[in-house]
Amino acid sequence: MPPKIKSRRPTGIVPWPFILVEGEEGAGKSYQAIEFSGSKHIGQAYVMDLMEGSADEYAGIPGARFEVIEHDGSYQSIAEQVEAVWWEARRAATAGEKPVLFIIDSGSALWRMLSNWTYERAKRSDRNRNRLAENPDANIDIGRHLWNDSIERWNRIIYMLQTMPGIAIMLCRGKEISATDGNGQPLIVNKKAVKDWRVSAQKDTGFDSNVWIRVRRDRHPEIIKARTLRFRVESGKPMPLPDFSYEKLIFGMLGCSINSQPRDMPELVGDRTGPWMKRIAEATDRDACVALWKELDAGPETGLSEAEWKTVRLAVQERVRELAAPPTTIDDEPGSDAARLRAAAEAEQAAADAEVLGEDAA
Repeated sequence: MPPKIKSRRPTGIVPWPFILVEGEEGAGKSYQAIEFSGSKHIGQAYVMDLMEGSADEYAGIPGARFEVIEHDGSYQSIAEQVEAVWWEARRAATAGEKPVLFIIDSGSALWRMLSNWTYERAKRSDRNRNRLAENPDANIDIGRHLWNDSIERWNRIIYMLQTMPGIAIMLCRGKEISATDGNGQPLIVNKKAVKDWRVSAQKDTGFDSNVWIRVRRDRHPEIIKARTLRFRVESGKPMPLPDFSYEKLIFGMLGCSINSQPRDMPELVGDRTGPWMKRIAEATDRDACVALWKELDAGPETGLSEAEWKTVRLAVQERVRELAAPPTTIDDEPGSDAARLRAAAEAEQAAADAEVLGEDAA
């Protein structure tokens, strides 16, 4: 049988925005965003301070009311807290409360942290370690796969901001630079250097945002891009905002209201094994693996293709082996022949358990 069309009528509801605000240092990006937390249209507001260090001081902004998100500086802690805010925003939206406001200050610091992580990983490769041993000032080769890991982590944060059931604002640094040609040389037109603008963040951030605003010291804020039907920003012709405020932008120009919803954006994945792999990795004992195995007994009802289903089954078996005989480290390597024999026996038993897992689950 051919597959059936799955469709619905569009709602026409204006979604909540993910706003990128970038610009020069000291142009008021943080002040205006946190000032917005005092709007009568806003419910709870949360500020995630990443390497800026001013969140507590901003409590002195007249009318501001917000909570500072705590994290330990690691990517895992930051991502967990972004997810926690996402779920709180969802709870508030489901309850019919005013929208949650989430401000990240700044996205530039987050991308710099991920870039540094990529560089440090590259330094640890065998090739680069040998090169640095010969010459401490040698260039480091950073493989594409390492950058892909950083981009994947960045995109996890961006996806949660794009689908936030509330208002998400990411602040970034931006500055004017000299444009360059394909060879990296300054671009000169009519004996004058051509100027360009660079946002200090992952290169697709402007595209991924719904609204892109630029703030400078010597001029009015400008809308660089807006994904909306209510007004149009032409390419290369930013829209000046002489009396800019987030309240006017979001609830006036964009037309958001208490009835707004998050953007309907199912995450695009190559296959459907991702959620299963996450659950398998989180399984802490054999019983949890057996429960997953039983779910797989549903076959086509899992929504997995035959190839995906087989992949997940193999992953469950491998997880059983890992739990029964975790890999040793230099600190707990068996020190005697008898200990090594016991470790080998445990590994053999784990493999046997994995082979008969299906029979036990049944």
